Amino acid sequence: MAVFGYGRVSTAEQTAENQRHEIEQAGYKVEYWYSDTVSGKAHAAQRKQFGILLGKLRAKDVLVVSKLDRLGRDAPDVLATIKSLGVLQVEVVVLQLGKLDLTSPAGKLMLAMLAAVAEMERDLIVERTQAGLARAKAEGKILGRPAKTTPEQRAAMVKGYGAKESVSALARRYGISRATVLTVVKPSEKI
Repeated sequence: MAVFGYGRVSTAEQTAENQRHEIEQAGYKVEYWYSDTVSGKAHAAQRKQFGILLGKLRAKDVLVVSKLDRLGRDAPDVLATIKSLGVLQVEVVVLQLGKLDLTSPAGKLMLAMLAAVAEMERDLIVERTQAGLARAKAEGKILGRPAKTTPEQRAAMVKGYGAKESVSALARRYGISRATVLTVVKPSEKI
């Protein structure tokens, strides 16, 4: 039985050593440590070091992480990861939840409840976002990215393009990309 530790940070300016220290302070002697620098939006399968770690785990090994989100992007991803670890007979410990083995029956119950709460939280975030956007529209706010050009500049671009001026020349004149010029002069075509 080996003890594996895994940490994840989002940016290169961060370090996973704090997570390793937290795991060791909880009484686990980490024999194998893996960590990724990748956004929390990446699925577990997309994390290079996590993939390597999964290839090394054997039955009766212990995987310890500091927080539940280290095991996946969202509730379904975390649940799938833990299920696959359970099939391997790997004990999964998340310090944030206490020293509960998430592959045990009690751990599975805890995960099901957490997944339900996480799903509800995501739904509430979507509802709040939609309500905020609707309110902003009702108040007359313009949503989306600001235009790079004025209506007058766009009209001049269309006129110049119609007079056989090149897309590159128009892009240079207005300090924008060729793609932006094409969006103005050929709005119905896909770029």
